[in-house]
Amino acid sequence: MEFSDLFETVPIVAAVKSEDELSESLKCDSNVVFLLFGDICNLPGLVKTVKDSGKLAIVHIDLIEGLAAREVGVDFIKENTGADGIISTKAGLIRYAKSLGLITIRRFFLLDSLALETIFRQSSQPDADAFEVLPGVMPKIISDIVSRCEKPIIAGGLIRDKDDVLNALNAGACAVSSTNSKVWFM
Repeated sequence: MEFSDLFETVPIVAAVKSEDELSESLKCDSNVVFLLFGDICNLPGLVKTVKDSGKLAIVHIDLIEGLAAREVGVDFIKENTGADGIISTKAGLIRYAKSLGLITIRRFFLLDSLALETIFRQSSQPDADAFEVLPGVMPKIISDIVSRCEKPIIAGGLIRDKDDVLNALNAGACAVSSTNSKVWFM
């Protein structure tokens, strides 16, 4: 299965920052949950909750308390949580996680043209299954990235309503991620 096939029927990813949001996300049709919170003590249980609901659990390794954003952190996620993959801004962690067979999503913050050029340079690297670009409310930029990148693009950050979702998808993003629970149920 291709990575972008995960989003063929539901192109919205529930990105959760709390246990209450996690409970709510399990009720939506999204096939994928991005875990943007947790610590080394509760992460295995959070992942199990997602997996038990039939959804993929992708952990944003950079945001997990008590977990170093190093290879040993990826080992912990792989061996102790059952997560399907990771999100990180760090190329080395993405590369290592991919070598362990995890789904890998490299997150980029589009602050300026230098950040955009970094995406283009990294797009041919085989390590990441997809790129997540933030903010995701820039359809012209998303379209440019999609046309020049070899990776599926997930638009995240500041996605607040149906227009934001449609603009990102129409620009070529394979999915959008949002922490806004109203978006999860569109």
